[in-house]
Amino acid sequence: PMVSDRLPPGLDALLDHLDGVVFTGSAANLDPTLYGAEAVATKGHRDPGRDATNLPLMKRVMERKIPMFCICRGHQELNVIMGGTLHQQVHEVEGNQDHRADENKPYDVRYGAQHDITIQPGGVLEKVYGSAALVKVNTVHEQAIEKPGPGLRVEATADDGVIEAVSVEGLASFNISVQWHPEHHVALEEPLNARLFEAFGDAARARLSARRGKAAGSTRAA
Repeated sequence: PMVSDRLPPGLDALLDHLDGVVFTGSAANLDPTLYGAEAVATKGHRDPGRDATNLPLMKRVMERKIPMFCICRGHQELNVIMGGTLHQQVHEVEGNQDHRADENKPYDVRYGAQHDITIQPGGVLEKVYGSAALVKVNTVHEQAIEKPGPGLRVEATADDGVIEAVSVEGLASFNISVQWHPEHHVALEEPLNARLFEAFGDAARARLSARRGKAAGSTRAA
């Protein structure tokens, strides 16, 4: 099936009241037919309800220039709606390390820093964090971007070449998309992850302020 542009009822009206949207991770994997692939056996299950909701919702968030933060499955969803493809089992690609979580370890260890990423110059991540060459992030995913969708800028890569972060080029609103999980309390001890949430919050507050100012101006004009 093609990625639908139709929003479930009520969601467009809800966006009237939102100044930032986070597209979270999930144990479920995207339906491979949405990016023109046949399914291979993976541990993750499917979630057609999320596919039908998040993909058109993400398109609408971008159209309305609402600040957006995509995480893990959200990162993969962004790539798919931009016309990209996914590795369904990234660890089986020759030369790649195993990016899956070690389920024998406690959550606080799994979501701690595991491997380096290289931040690419000139992008959102460099603006948010600076030009540090290497930063460590966690890794708890079996799927990853294969071909980036047109219009996506690669923001960071792992040392095996796996794309760890992207942004949408030319989008007027703040947006960043990461393959790792910055939201876990252990991950938030890493300065990069804390700065990502601060930057997203700043963008949401700025949009709220502008929206309120526009509404106040309209009221005075009336």
